[in-house]
Amino acid sequence: MSDAALTRIAKALERMSPAPMAAPDFAAADAFVWHVEPDRLVPVPKVNRVDLPLLVGIDRARDTLLANTLQFARGLPANNALLWGSRGMGKSSLVKAIHAEALAQGHALKIVELQREDLPSVGRLLTLLRDSGDRFVLFCDDLSFSHDDQHYKSLKAVLDGGIEGRPDNVVFYATSNRRHLMPRDMIENERSSAISPSEATEEKVSLSDRFGLWLGFHPCSQDEYLAMIRGYCDAHGVEIDDETLRAEAIEWQATRGARSGRVAWQYFTDLAGRRGAAI
Repeated sequence: MSDAALTRIAKALERMSPAPMAAPDFAAADAFVWHVEPDRLVPVPKVNRVDLPLLVGIDRARDTLLANTLQFARGLPANNALLWGSRGMGKSSLVKAIHAEALAQGHALKIVELQREDLPSVGRLLTLLRDSGDRFVLFCDDLSFSHDDQHYKSLKAVLDGGIEGRPDNVVFYATSNRRHLMPRDMIENERSSAISPSEATEEKVSLSDRFGLWLGFHPCSQDEYLAMIRGYCDAHGVEIDDETLRAEAIEWQATRGARSGRVAWQYFTDLAGRRGAAI
C-alpha cells in the first residue's frame, strides 16, 4: 500500500476517533457553554442574567435553591434540582442569578450550560469536570423529552453517576415546563398498552425522582406582575407614575394573553425604549 493511501486512512481514523480534548482553562471565566463535534468548553465573559432581588414572586424557590447552592459552593453535600412549572416565571433566570449571588459572596463557583441535545456527550464532560479542582453547577435549560427520545438515558449519568458516581464537584440544575419531563400522553399510552403498566413507565416517570429538589413555579398574581415591572423601573432609573404603569402594563398583558415574569420584562423593555432609557 502506498504512503499516500496510508496517510488518507490515518486521517480518516482521526476524524472517526478525534484526539482527547485538552484540559480547559477554567480560570478564563466563571461561566462556560459545552459544545460537541469537537468537544470544547467555550468561556462566557458576560452572562445574560437578572439581579436576584428583581425576581419577584418566587421567594420560596429562591431561598431553597440559594441555600442548596451555597452548601455546594462551601464543599458540603447538595442536591440536584429540577425547576419546573409555568413558562416565563424565572426558572432559568433564577439559576443564573443564584450563581451570581454565590460569586458575590466570595465562592469560586463555575456554571456550565449543557444543551439537551448534547446529553449523550455528558460522560465526556463529567470526566473533564471531575479532574478539575473547581466546583461546577451543570445547567440544562428547558429540559424535556419527546415520545421517541432516548436522551433521557444519558441524564442518568449526571443524576446517578453509574459505577463511578456523580463527581463530588458537580451538581446538576435543570429547568422544565413538565414536572415528569415526559409528555403526559406518552406516559398514559404506555400504561394502557403495556402488560405491566407500572413497570412500563417506571423508568421514565422516575427520572424526575432522581432530583433531590423539586421547585415549582406557578403563574403570578397581578400584584406580583406589577411589582416586577416597578422593580425593573427602579433598578434602571425609568420614571413612570403608578397609575400610568398599571394601565399600560395591564393592557400589555391583555394583548399577550398571559401574565408572567417574561411578559413583565417585555413590557418594561418597550417602556424603557419609549422613555429613551438604556437597560
